[in-house]
Amino acid sequence: MKVRLPLLLVLITGIFGALPFLIPHHVIQTADNEFRNSVLVIIGAFSLVLGVGSIIRHHMDKVRRKREHWGYSWVLLISLLITSIIGLFGGIDGNGSLPTHIGNFHFDIQTIFIRMEVPLGATMFSILAFFMSSAAYRSFKARSFEATLLLLTAFIVMFGSVPLSAYLIPKLPHFAEWILTVPSTAAKRGMGFGIALGGLATSLKIILGIERGWLGGTK
Repeated sequence: MKVRLPLLLVLITGIFGALPFLIPHHVIQTADNEFRNSVLVIIGAFSLVLGVGSIIRHHMDKVRRKREHWGYSWVLLISLLITSIIGLFGGIDGNGSLPTHIGNFHFDIQTIFIRMEVPLGATMFSILAFFMSSAAYRSFKARSFEATLLLLTAFIVMFGSVPLSAYLIPKLPHFAEWILTVPSTAAKRGMGFGIALGGLATSLKIILGIERGWLGGTK
């Protein structure tokens, strides 16, 4: 029963989730919308609690054992607590029960996202750009024809994105843009088709009970 019930639930929900894409009847579409607006929200709420609880448990254990860089765990936990309080009582756009602002700082999630999350993300990506350039320089070695082609393509795309290239070689930015829009897009679509077929095959194996690894190793 411990195995049959989860397999039966996965079979029913898998078929129910695939029907709206196959049958465009208004009854099935309405039922699918109700399912998405109710059941998936409940699952998302439980997943949120599970994820937050896992993060807190992991970092509390790291602080308690004083593992490497445990001070950053305190930063994460305090930030999580403050952000949660602001989100619960301040609301998304400052319409919560907390005071709406102190000076120019508003107690709402939207302000935190715009004034803190976006600049931090931009800073991280700007730092990653240097690491990516360094890794590309060390990795792209012309040891074969494919590696040489990859090296030349990467050089053209990177140099074509610099404004200086338009003054030195006027047609190079257009050629770099063509590489990104035509060959690169075609390759990404091929990869997307392959990923979609692999996901479809894996989903069918799970729905039909062939793949049971998600049950925790049950044969």
